[in-house]
Amino acid sequence: MNPSGDDQPGALPALLFQKLASGVPGVLFSYWLSADQRTHYYPYVSAQVQTLFGVEPDQLRHNADSMFEVIHPEDGTDIADSIRHSAETLQPWVYRARLRMRNGEYQWYEAHSVPERQPDGSTLWYGQFHNIHHYKELEQHLRESEAEFSFQAGFQKLVARLSGEFIQLGFGSIDDCIDELLRSIGFFFGVDRAYLYAFSDDHLSMTNTHEWCAPGVRSLIRGQQRVVIEGFQWWQQKIRLMHDQNQVVFIEDVDQLPLEARLEKEVLAEMGVSSMFCVPIWIRGHLMGFFGVDSLSKRRWRRDMADLLIIISGLLSGALERNRLEEDLLNQSIRDPLTGLHNRRYLMPRLEEILAVCNRHGDRFCLAMFDIDHFKRINDNRGHLVGDQVLIRFTELLLNHTRTTDVVARFGGEEFLVVFTEVTEADMEALVMRIMAAVRAEEFVADNDVFNITVSVGAMCVSEMTGAPATPEALIALADHRLYQAKDSGRDCLVDASGLSRL
Repeated sequence: MNPSGDDQPGALPALLFQKLASGVPGVLFSYWLSADQRTHYYPYVSAQVQTLFGVEPDQLRHNADSMFEVIHPEDGTDIADSIRHSAETLQPWVYRARLRMRNGEYQWYEAHSVPERQPDGSTLWYGQFHNIHHYKELEQHLRESEAEFSFQAGFQKLVARLSGEFIQLGFGSIDDCIDELLRSIGFFFGVDRAYLYAFSDDHLSMTNTHEWCAPGVRSLIRGQQRVVIEGFQWWQQKIRLMHDQNQVVFIEDVDQLPLEARLEKEVLAEMGVSSMFCVPIWIRGHLMGFFGVDSLSKRRWRRDMADLLIIISGLLSGALERNRLEEDLLNQSIRDPLTGLHNRRYLMPRLEEILAVCNRHGDRFCLAMFDIDHFKRINDNRGHLVGDQVLIRFTELLLNHTRTTDVVARFGGEEFLVVFTEVTEADMEALVMRIMAAVRAEEFVADNDVFNITVSVGAMCVSEMTGAPATPEALIALADHRLYQAKDSGRDCLVDASGLSRL
């Protein structure tokens, strides 16, 4: 048998066929596979196979292996199965693969051939394979364009959603919104960590305020509180660039950090960081800190990654600035501008909360109303500026002798109210007496004249409220009544449930 068919009647003369084949852009071939599928060769293959791939046609006429060796390893995994299927079904064989060109580069080719069963059970295919590299490049470009369009649309949708959440956030919910932003950005970009750091005013320490970690990634936030960075000279230089030029810090590979960043490299390596972005966050024209993302393994970042993260940092900056403004406005409404203490507007709902906790858990607390004795006389005789200084200094004494868990408020004029939490009646009396002693010992100076002041106090404990409902108004009314009893008793004394007490 001669699979090439050259001896059959009506066959084209070999020279004419070769000339026709040379005019075809691709490679014409006939491919033969034995019945047991162990032997294969090309009875005919046009000369372009050598021009294009550097494979000798004469070699292929004895063994087809060298043609299969130019197929890209990733594209040749199932070629044997596809040939076997075509041989068994006698369906046309169509296959696409990258072939190694004579210059070593790979280009896409597509093979089309029709099988024909031979009398001995072997199979002979007639066909050609032609270059489709341009179409594959176009296909890849379209696929990348589609993917990029999808990415950009997804990013815009994400930014719109986060912007809406920040616009609608209520006071006190900023932390939840930041956590959601970090989570969303972390998942969208496929990073391992996303976080927010705040600098100290002198930029010599920083604190991790918010953090998101991908599943299985170690959290770092607990160990990143008030971290002293004064000795990290390379990082300090980057902070200056953030401050002076609003520059994004990009570390593509921690292992490639310069020698002067030795300390920074050690810290980042201990954290497991391979690469990272840090984008400055601004509030009212001041560098507040930075928003960042980490990758724990080497990765290829988008070229516009810094620009995209700047958009996110802009969202964060705007939300934080708005929240800071709302905090300032709230503080102005619930704080006394002279002393900085909370006022009645804050005190009443706070007392409601304390009472609610007391009712649920039985927590004890006491309330004391302080009044500066003869304060009107100070204003009239020494002037309101001196009176203001007395109020400010008395506030300092109160804060020095109370705990952070206690509530200290200016109730009005020269009256101050302190809620002592988790104390008994005996504890409260000792605390009040200590404050009274500190006030009596304090010396005030006005126009080279030294003078002292005293205070009168009315106090009560929530445990006394057994008959009437315990409300903020009822508590304050009882403390106020006892305050007036103290003033009627000659001032500079305390009146509580046990009666009148003096130093």
